[in-house]
Amino acid sequence: MGSEGDCKTNQRKPRFLCLHGFRTSGAILKKQIFDKWPTQVVDKLDLVFVDAPFPSQGKSEVEGIFDPPYYEWFQFNKEFTEYENFDKCLEYIEECMIKHGPFDGLLGFSQGAILSGGLSGLQAKEVGLTKVPKIKNLIIIGGAKFQNKSVAEKAYSSAITCPSLHFLGEKDYLKKYGIELLESCVDPVVIHHPRGHTIPRFDEKGLESMLSFIEKVQAEISTSLIKLCFFMPVPHSGNNSSLGF
Repeated sequence: MGSEGDCKTNQRKPRFLCLHGFRTSGAILKKQIFDKWPTQVVDKLDLVFVDAPFPSQGKSEVEGIFDPPYYEWFQFNKEFTEYENFDKCLEYIEECMIKHGPFDGLLGFSQGAILSGGLSGLQAKEVGLTKVPKIKNLIIIGGAKFQNKSVAEKAYSSAITCPSLHFLGEKDYLKKYGIELLESCVDPVVIHHPRGHTIPRFDEKGLESMLSFIEKVQAEISTSLIKLCFFMPVPHSGNNSSLGF
């Protein structure tokens, strides 16, 4: 079996695929997070930022604040009830997970948060992400539920059981929809902040909740690595057995 020393060298940070907001980009989300979150948070995470598959098809609300290019995950009507290119979006996210993974969870903001919060349910229904491991953890910032009826019926037909951390802004126009998403989650952790639809800074209580969540994810990774290390075959000179027992 693998030695304790081998297991220690295999320690790693929780790896999250980060999905940005509508008509922004991976680079913008990265800047928002690294500018606002302290090093004691970001240094504990392995964050992978990708751009959505479609170039922005209209004006971005962050023009003049963040540089282009801007991207969107899928398109929708004014009532958010009809989607275009949603299947292609799911295929693209799966490709990203295969290329850059494996991942310990998803982190999403705004449109990326809506996706992140619904993907585990779609995956369970085998609607998407069938070629990648089950989603294990979620960090949802300014999230909500899918409003497309057929998508929502599949995404939320069962409770979201994986550990989830949700940021709710008191002035966020999506707050009530974020609360609706919470009702579909089992034992969600909630961080409240006074801002609107944005990546928030942490107050003392929020920071404590965030670090506790990361610690639990890290503990699960460590446990899995130890189990893998314990059963990992090791080479034995002069011995034809492939097992280290």
